[in-house]
Amino acid sequence: MTARRLAPIAPIATVLLIASLVGCNPGVADSGSDSKPSALASQSGKASAAPGAPAGGNDLPLAEAIAKLPAGTEDRTGYERDSFHLWVDADKDGCDTRKEVLIAEAVKAPEQGPWCALTGGEWLSYYDEVTVNAATKLDIDHVVPLAEAWDSGASKWDADRREQYANDLDAERSLVAVTAKTNRSKADRDPAEWLPPAASAQCTYGADWVATKLRWKLTADDKERAALEKLAKGCSDTVVKYEAAP
Repeated sequence: MTARRLAPIAPIATVLLIASLVGCNPGVADSGSDSKPSALASQSGKASAAPGAPAGGNDLPLAEAIAKLPAGTEDRTGYERDSFHLWVDADKDGCDTRKEVLIAEAVKAPEQGPWCALTGGEWLSYYDEVTVNAATKLDIDHVVPLAEAWDSGASKWDADRREQYANDLDAERSLVAVTAKTNRSKADRDPAEWLPPAASAQCTYGADWVATKLRWKLTADDKERAALEKLAKGCSDTVVKYEAAP
């Protein structure tokens, strides 16, 4: 398996998590589809890194991390989804990227058959807090969509770099297993146009979005930055860790 990712929090734990949140009541809650629980408080009482933010780097309050995003204007000229090679089996263990995410994020582990066929299992979709008991009902979402990445700098990458981005298992939550409904509702929209329907997920979603952009040195346009800054006002305890992609 290429890299180990944190499994999502079980439904009961999610309830506890929501109850423990401080300052995560974003003002952009009517957008529409990606969500995750907000930042956890550590056992010492200090805010920990937002779940899913890449390991390594310095802890930054969400607002400070947003300020580090390089400015840019979006340009979708020449974009094709096929420019990103999806769902590779990088470690040749029979499980492609999609399967690796499903296995790692299962609340209840599925059985693995020949060619990494998955049966049974249970997942919690963070975007809408829905429990799913069939892998076929889940999509693997790129937190920063492929088209958005293209607009923000990936158009200048070579094919190998785009493949690495599309299959990034080294950052725990650049890819997430969510209900097909919420993933397709989100489509390729950024936080100025869409946020997870579960309000409890929005602070962490913002942290994961920013961490992914910083990890891959992607730019943010004015509307996107303004939406993230508005979100950050309600996420004062959310911190971001990021590690530059190799």
